[in-house]
Amino acid sequence: MTRPITAGVDGTEESLAALEWAAREAVRRNLALRVVQAWRFQPYEAIDAGDRETQAGWVKNAVADAARAVEARHSGLEVITDVLEGDTVDTLVGAGAEAEMLVLGSRGHGPVVGFLLGSVGQQVIAEARGPVVLVRAGDQPSAEAAGREIVVGQQGDPQDSADTLRFAFETASARGAGVRVVRAWTLPPVFAYSPGSMQILDQAGGLEPFEKKALAAALRPWRERFPDVPVVEHVEMGSAGQVLLSVAARAQLMVVGRRAHRTAVGARIGSVAHGVLHHAECPVAVVPHS
Repeated sequence: MTRPITAGVDGTEESLAALEWAAREAVRRNLALRVVQAWRFQPYEAIDAGDRETQAGWVKNAVADAARAVEARHSGLEVITDVLEGDTVDTLVGAGAEAEMLVLGSRGHGPVVGFLLGSVGQQVIAEARGPVVLVRAGDQPSAEAAGREIVVGQQGDPQDSADTLRFAFETASARGAGVRVVRAWTLPPVFAYSPGSMQILDQAGGLEPFEKKALAAALRPWRERFPDVPVVEHVEMGSAGQVLLSVAARAQLMVVGRRAHRTAVGARIGSVAHGVLHHAECPVAVVPHS
């Protein structure tokens, strides 16, 4: 069964920008758009906020209005709406598990501050089993103009970034865009050297040629699967987050992978994803590794 693209909404400007982004992507991929809002009944003693049924009606009407508006802008788009009562994070994670991707809004105030995720956004990204795309208020279709790339980070062995590369190439193919694949590398600490690793590096001609060969190997199956997608292989010395952000100005979408790290204070999404989410001006897709 074909899964929809799901947008989480809450009536804010940023969530409506995410809804519009999701609608454009659904049209490109010929998929349905599911509009989901999580809510909980909240009685207020100070004011008459209505009973459970009344509040549910208000939320359903707001979601229906947003869906009708986006449906009117995209002829032929199938739009499904769901108002789900429950914890926001659990509801969105569950909705994302049934979707090709989950699209959420995120507040941002320019390139320095970037995304303000909040606890809900960060928890959803950390818990999601599929791609989560973050879109800021003010996002415009013009940002997807020809010449702007899908920028994706690649690291490790071919299988380590397979899900991330798949998402980037599928998105680029649907948009008729090119892909810039970024592999950052740093000098290993002295204690990491060993006779075996040094022999491998010597055979490759040094560190940078070794990294270029590793990137080429990771890209080989995706070049074959998507022969019409132009590819730029970008290998640069530096931290992954800094190198990705250095090319962010040319991106219409940035794609990064993540492995959630469990700590005593909850799940963390990793420094690269965290840095890109907070400083990139374009939408950012975070793809969990299998």
